[in-house]
Amino acid sequence: MTARISSLTALFAIFKIDALLLCDDASIFYLTGYPAHESWLLVTTQTAHFITDSRYYLEAQEGLKATGIEVIDSGVLPVALTLSLAKRWKIRALGLDERRVNAALVRRLRTDKPASLSLKAADGIVDGLRMVKDVFELDKIKAAIKINLQLYKYLSARIRDSRREIDYLQDLEGFVRRKKVAFSFPPIIASGPNAAMPHARVTGRKLSTGEALLVDVGVEKDGYKSDLTRMFFLGKMSLRFRQVFSHVQEAQLKAIARIKPGVAAKDIDSAARLYLKEKSLDQYFGHSLGHGVGIDVHEMPSISQRSNIILKEGMVFTVEPGVYIPGQFGVRLEEMVLVTKTGCEVLSVDRN
Repeated sequence: MTARISSLTALFAIFKIDALLLCDDASIFYLTGYPAHESWLLVTTQTAHFITDSRYYLEAQEGLKATGIEVIDSGVLPVALTLSLAKRWKIRALGLDERRVNAALVRRLRTDKPASLSLKAADGIVDGLRMVKDVFELDKIKAAIKINLQLYKYLSARIRDSRREIDYLQDLEGFVRRKKVAFSFPPIIASGPNAAMPHARVTGRKLSTGEALLVDVGVEKDGYKSDLTRMFFLGKMSLRFRQVFSHVQEAQLKAIARIKPGVAAKDIDSAARLYLKEKSLDQYFGHSLGHGVGIDVHEMPSISQRSNIILKEGMVFTVEPGVYIPGQFGVRLEEMVLVTKTGCEVLSVDRN
């Protein structure tokens, strides 16, 4: 069993379970190092079973052979197999993260399970482990960020008048193909007033002199992701744009300055939001300040007004204040940071 699975089973007593059934690919990958797809992982205090079907069985056997995890072909009855394993290992309380389990599966388990087996909520049990990155994960994330920064350097040399948003997308697609990586998510490329839509779709609109281009793109490498936003400007900035850009930049710096272990995530959000309020811009900042990045491009911790998370050393997340003025322009600046023992490190600084 992997060290991460051992860390997981150490939490079973807190959740009052003696086994956990996982169905989401990201958590299974985190625990096993194997890129699961449409498979389950049943973890007991003594064993771990990777439940899949004939499409993935042989590949999973090869991929997991060094882990000690049993790979089982479920056939067409994965629920029946899971309940059979529960009986074999005398499981009395089976944990489920019901936010990440198909509702039909939960109903089927409740219907078919014996009276001796209870299903218990174990929401967030793996998320809590995933929030704090180990050295292996940090190396993977830094490698993705490095390529992300190279991508932006490549793109900056191609910013010019009358090129369409879709042309810049094609530039990015060519770059990631040559690097043999993938996007973390569909890129956001928004010119002029389109940038006032935080998740604008890529269009055929042409960038003109005197306009800004907002580009939000991430890279996935070896199962780990990055997420960075950069602003490009063609020609001379208007006074209004320059002022807003400066205020968003200062809001980001104020938030980053607050980051250290023991600080509430919502206080980091507030540091940026209150500064923008001082500048009468808070009404144009509608989303949260940031989110965790790792195996998923959006994972815990949430850096928002509603978050109840306290920062810990090893957390990695974005800091991305934005101001979006309808019909005019949008400004978003996004960096990725690591919480360190005494503060934080901005991982996405280009040191070349």
